[in-house]
Amino acid sequence: MERREFIALTAAGLAWNMLPHPAGQPQTRAIGPREIKAVAFDAFPIFDPRPINALAEELFPGRGLALSNEWRTRQFEYTWLRVAARRYADFWQVTQDALVFAAHKLQLDLSREKRETLMNAYLTLKAWPDVQPAVTALKQSGLRLALLSNFTPRMLAVNIKNAGLDGLFEHVLSTDPAGTYKPDPNGYQLGIDAFRLKRHEILFVAFAGWDAAGAKLFGYPTYWVNRLQLPVEELGAAPDGEGTSLLPMVQFLS
Repeated sequence: MERREFIALTAAGLAWNMLPHPAGQPQTRAIGPREIKAVAFDAFPIFDPRPINALAEELFPGRGLALSNEWRTRQFEYTWLRVAARRYADFWQVTQDALVFAAHKLQLDLSREKRETLMNAYLTLKAWPDVQPAVTALKQSGLRLALLSNFTPRMLAVNIKNAGLDGLFEHVLSTDPAGTYKPDPNGYQLGIDAFRLKRHEILFVAFAGWDAAGAKLFGYPTYWVNRLQLPVEELGAAPDGEGTSLLPMVQFLS
């Protein structure tokens, strides 16, 4: 059975056994799936961050959502500012700095214990429900798989283990050794260097709209797992495909 047929049959089975995603059929543009030889995933299409938000609400009742939103915004703003200013710090440090700022802005009493509890939640992430069957289907089809994330190597390693995804990824790529963050092209280049493939042969799978745009501008075919159902970023770089889970992405490659 050819890879194309295998993925199509597997995707049909997954769709039958799992709840349909609310956005209906994904909006896609043809990129020649037969040319795709590898798939590189950002961390968050794989790891579910929602328990971190729930923990914030538990620690700060009635303020957890505001804290989570401010924390997430500053987290990524700090990565971009540090790249632009050439003052690199790894993603763990950036995440902690963003948390402290968010708490100060919202005038929350972030004790050392609460700070450590929230930070350690980034070391206990589980996979979204659709990840295991979708990623397993892609791997069994013969596609080469990688994670390509701003997470530190330690964050990636412990969460792969927590999520029960050991052995599924040929490469686990952190931008940390390169001293940069996506959407710096040097971050996306890590996928090409690891796979030793051409750009058009690697599908990049993003969680954030800015990451989908950055990967597309770099030259990767790009699929946006738009779990939050947000609009496309106005950067002149729409993704090649879009869906609210990994299941439409499996179908997209068939």
